[in-house]
Amino acid sequence: MITDQHQRVHDYLRLSLTDSCNFRCTYCMPEENISCMPNAHLMQPDEIEQIARTFVKLGVKKIRLTGGEPLVRKEAPQIIGQLGKLPVELSITTNGVLVDRFLPVFKKAGIRSLNLSIDTLQRDKFKKITRRDRLEKVWENILLLVEEGIHVKLNVVLMKGVNDEEVMDFIQLTRELPLYVRFIEFMPFDGNRWENENVITARQVLDRVEQEVSFIKLKDEKHATAKKFKLLDAVGTFAFITTMSEPFCGDCNRMRLTADGKMKNCLFSRDEADILGTLRRGEDIVPVIKMCMWNKHAKMGGQFSETYEKTDGASIDNRSMIKIGG
Repeated sequence: MITDQHQRVHDYLRLSLTDSCNFRCTYCMPEENISCMPNAHLMQPDEIEQIARTFVKLGVKKIRLTGGEPLVRKEAPQIIGQLGKLPVELSITTNGVLVDRFLPVFKKAGIRSLNLSIDTLQRDKFKKITRRDRLEKVWENILLLVEEGIHVKLNVVLMKGVNDEEVMDFIQLTRELPLYVRFIEFMPFDGNRWENENVITARQVLDRVEQEVSFIKLKDEKHATAKKFKLLDAVGTFAFITTMSEPFCGDCNRMRLTADGKMKNCLFSRDEADILGTLRRGEDIVPVIKMCMWNKHAKMGGQFSETYEKTDGASIDNRSMIKIGG
């Protein structure tokens, strides 16, 4: 069991396969000086399996593969296959462009749920946000996943004045499609030019939505980061991840491994533990894991003010989102 000094048990590992991506989303990475780590600096497939097995022995029940875009890594099929043999719930976060090629891999590994990042339903805006003209392909793959019976969560990062007017368009998708749309409050990371006035909160969005449609609040699962809702006549659901306006740190069960094998006990933690370096030296990684988690701050990596309105994004000491793993 992996615990911290605030009596939180951690059984969910988010594991990044790469800091490379075939998109260039503005909120995820700096606009300039983008450089990816050489392969030798990344956790190799057998190292990933060994590290993952150690986490499983310590009580991890769920592993989510992230990036960058995890499916651009050439060893992704091998890694997914190896981790699919572990006694955990295995899932993945992707931008969706390559998922049609990986369906057989997903099925063989037992992946039944997938998070897909998509921040707009408008082609021109999609191209502007991602710097890639691939909305049509992404949407085709979303429909393919639904057809194949895979549970699809759509992750939508809300940015004021950028895509917040599309909230109802996304919610309306849930009437006919079994999609789980999740609106994520805009968060600060290195190089993404975050400012608190660009945040649109769940409460602000809900105030708008309830003027147009009727919906109900659903019960949230234990350790849930998303507050779930449902239109009265919908087959899907929508939710809000309220990291900035209503942090959910008190019930956090998450740990993160970057693609270069550094462990972060919080998405916003300044400090990192070198798991890969310890492994390559032939040393036991268990004490390093446990110490890293024991030192976890009570809230938001210990770097934020009490409210996001008083937070200076430039003062946050962290990697860019693509270097952390989504």
